[in-house]
Amino acid sequence: MEHTNKKALPAAGSTGFWLVALGAALWGIGPLFRIHLLDYMTSTQVVLIEHLLVCLVAVPILWINRSELKNLRLKHVFALLVISWGGSALATVIFTIALSSGDLNAVVLLQKMQPIFAILLARLILKETLPKRFVFFFIIAIVGTYLLTFGFTIPFGTNSEWIKIGSLLSLLAAALWGGSTVMGRLLLGQAQYKTVTSLRYVLALPLLLIMTWMEGASMNLPQAGADLASIGVNLLAQALLPGLLSLLLYYKGLSSTKASMATLAELSFPMMGVLVNWIAFGQLVTPAQLIGFVLIWTTLFIFARQQQQSSQQLVSRTT
Repeated sequence: MEHTNKKALPAAGSTGFWLVALGAALWGIGPLFRIHLLDYMTSTQVVLIEHLLVCLVAVPILWINRSELKNLRLKHVFALLVISWGGSALATVIFTIALSSGDLNAVVLLQKMQPIFAILLARLILKETLPKRFVFFFIIAIVGTYLLTFGFTIPFGTNSEWIKIGSLLSLLAAALWGGSTVMGRLLLGQAQYKTVTSLRYVLALPLLLIMTWMEGASMNLPQAGADLASIGVNLLAQALLPGLLSLLLYYKGLSSTKASMATLAELSFPMMGVLVNWIAFGQLVTPAQLIGFVLIWTTLFIFARQQQQSSQQLVSRTT
């Protein structure tokens, strides 16, 4: 019993923690491929093709691990729909639209609200204890979010555009991904990380096919040459790096890492994203965005520290 408790409460420096960080960092390079693809196809089409490519690997994995599907109950099926339809399909499409609708750094950095949503949902669904003074630090995170979105200005301009659509879409994607994290943690008790990752992509396909059909848009692809080859390379890279590989690493790490510690590891996502935006797209972080990011980072760090201390106290009481 002693060994089980220690394993269930991994330390911050464990392998699982760094696997989550590496997987999240790979999400940050997504704009490097998606921005280019949006010149030729819609957000929904990009995500659909990405899922089709990943399914070439996911379907064989599901066949090999098909015996694990017998252990799934109704709540697990619901969780699968949340992570596949909400996290894999809708959130990815929404985030891709956000990338073309707002400031790239704001869109990427606002994803740091995702752990806040995850902590709230973990409290409601998994009955996890909320960090101390949660309401106070949640307000601090909201202030940081405001700075990321509007800077030091009041959002009432002459053109009445006081809500930036890219930022709002990024927040919606963060909420969906936060819910997917909680549901993924629930599923990892019933299936291997490879099975959960594969199910996430396969089950999202029907919804993406319907969304693409309803959209009715045609692709604006070049006939041949270097441009067409570039599209193929970007699609493949998007599917394999910030797509399949990132989620395999993430779910592998999450299977042995508390959700609260995973939120700290996920800070590698906006850090990598801002680095990509700076190097590839020439977008620098403004002072207001930097302050907002620090406020959110500080909030998450305090949450993670409190959860780690709580876990250590539980281990000491059971040994």
